[in-house]
Amino acid sequence: MSKVLAFDFGASTGRAILADYSNGKLTYSEVHRFDNNLTEQNGKLCWDFKYLLGEVKKAIGMVSDADSLAFDTWGVDYGILDKNGKLISLPVCYRDERTKNIPEEIYKHITPEKLYEKTGNQIMPINTLFQLKAETEVNGDIFLFMPDLFAYCLCGAKTVEQTIASTSQMLDLENVKWQKDIFALSEKDEKLLPEIVKSATVAGEYNGIKVIKVAGHDTQCAVCAMPSTNDKISAFLSCGTWSLIGCENDKPILTDKSMNDELSNELGANGKINYLKNISGLWLIQEIRRNFKAEDKEYSYNDMEQLARKEKPFGFFIDPDDPNFATPGGMPEKIRDFCKKTGQKIPNADGELIRCIYESLAMKYKYAIEQIESNTEKKFEVLHLLGGGTKDTFLCQMAADSLNIPVIAGPTEATALGNIMLQLIALGDIKSVDEGRKIIREQEKTVTYYPENAKSFSDGYKKFKQIIK
Repeated sequence: MSKVLAFDFGASTGRAILADYSNGKLTYSEVHRFDNNLTEQNGKLCWDFKYLLGEVKKAIGMVSDADSLAFDTWGVDYGILDKNGKLISLPVCYRDERTKNIPEEIYKHITPEKLYEKTGNQIMPINTLFQLKAETEVNGDIFLFMPDLFAYCLCGAKTVEQTIASTSQMLDLENVKWQKDIFALSEKDEKLLPEIVKSATVAGEYNGIKVIKVAGHDTQCAVCAMPSTNDKISAFLSCGTWSLIGCENDKPILTDKSMNDELSNELGANGKINYLKNISGLWLIQEIRRNFKAEDKEYSYNDMEQLARKEKPFGFFIDPDDPNFATPGGMPEKIRDFCKKTGQKIPNADGELIRCIYESLAMKYKYAIEQIESNTEKKFEVLHLLGGGTKDTFLCQMAADSLNIPVIAGPTEATALGNIMLQLIALGDIKSVDEGRKIIREQEKTVTYYPENAKSFSDGYKKFKQIIK
């Protein structure tokens, strides 16, 4: 029997989930939730780490008898410690524009093809390699990814966990070692590189509570909680601020075709390779809602869905991954500009803008799945939709219609559950990720969405592909 505390950080909120595992049964509840808002420091968009750490300690204080705790966050971001172990400055957010032109600087020394062959990551300006290249702090002693930084502040461990390290564009995936020649392209001192440790390992203690390294990358935690079975060829979609869609492979795929299709190889906590595509997700819905609010339109998410449902289908499309949509502010105008630029009609009504986002996301999922199937020679029979996006019934049904396969939505708390299961493995309560998945499959509620409008979505998809090319 164990009681564990899972800290799950998203791009807008942080949560502490307390779980109790006893006699093969798992119960859990949220004990603390707090905002995760960006702040500005020295002209950069940053995470307010001091505030976040304060909320972490507050949550721990609410729990009297936890056996362990662990952190998962988004990928790529980090903090740098000085020689005295102090955080030099606030961790910079991946949405800051400091890395905008950095890949081109790196390409003066290595081709994109070679970079992909050595690291397997979808080449994106947000990746840690490019952030380090843009880094102006020169007196650092070591860098730690966000979940590892929280762990360090509690127990002093200067190590990073393998799944979060695999988002960096600097890791040898097969040997789980730093590609030091790639790191050297950042022009930073090699001493910055921390030791890499496996998932589900104990890092230290804080006030008698074990601090455990789980899958630091929230996507990998979510995939650990996927209630899949071996009788179906399954894809996953971890759906929140970002949409990460892919499948589990035994080996990375490092071909030029895979690179050109912008597919990424990341380490899973179970030793598998998660072969996936990063797609902008519900960030677009969250951001346009924030923009509406600034116009004194206080829409709930349900209000927005109802507005979208009233509009005609397939009137407007965007590429959710167009760089213009990646930064905060002006989402309605950015959508209109994209439609104008691509020769479409201009969406004016709020419902048109919202429906445009939903349909474009569903179409991009199909686009990504076609690319993944082409590179893996798999034909997916079911999609497991994991995380907060399971609450969005509109998007779930659209995903089923677009992909023309059943979508199994759930568990909603996939990321936290993956975090919990990996803690239980480290504590010896369960043996493996597969055993954790079996527990989740038996206990957690899921909803299956079957295709209802596959033909109309197929017709709309042809239009979508023409627009995003």
